[in-house]
Amino acid sequence: MPMKILVVDDERLLVKGIKFNLENEGYQVECAYDGTAAVELARTGGFDLIILDLMMPEIDGLEACMRIREFSNVPIIMLTARSEDTDKIIGFECGADDYITKPFNILELKARIRAMLRRATGSAAQGKSPITVGDLTLDTEQRVAIRDGEVVELTAKEYDLIELLMKNPRRVYSRENLMNVVWGYSYTGDYRTVDVHIRRLREKLEKNPAEPEHICTKWGVGYYFKE
Repeated sequence: MPMKILVVDDERLLVKGIKFNLENEGYQVECAYDGTAAVELARTGGFDLIILDLMMPEIDGLEACMRIREFSNVPIIMLTARSEDTDKIIGFECGADDYITKPFNILELKARIRAMLRRATGSAAQGKSPITVGDLTLDTEQRVAIRDGEVVELTAKEYDLIELLMKNPRRVYSRENLMNVVWGYSYTGDYRTVDVHIRRLREKLEKNPAEPEHICTKWGVGYYFKE
């Protein structure tokens, strides 16, 4: 069965072009043109990935992303014409997994989609035993984290990141390494993307995010997981 992608943007010509290119790649594509419709389709559509524009009528992409995160961990790629670093960080804070600035090369978008879907489906297909460290368990089949017996909702990239770190304890990864491995491509630009995801993981999984026990920093080098 083909992967199912939702494309959301109020620029109908752009949506038409993305839909055409993705369908030629074998994906099943549905479209929406405002944030409200995006949330409703995401709730019932069973999508494998969502491409979501930042600036839209009804509700904007950030609000739509936050509402979708209330009930789904589907991978979300945010599209925007704004390239400021602060806008990107806000997008990640709201639950986006990746970010691409308009105008973009359709080949780059397709590469990012493939990388994200490969990570998501690959982790689910492995079906290995849960990973447990102290009060933290990672269910690799359901792709969820459990802390003190309570399920903690993670975005697709947050899960990919903590899974990599927990499977390789004590190994220090630079931010560039993490972008290449977790995001699946060489990322040119601001590596604060990684910092934002690490901070969110600490807030969700650590008892005291300010003094993390497991998700640790090797100053000047990168991040690692301590058992």
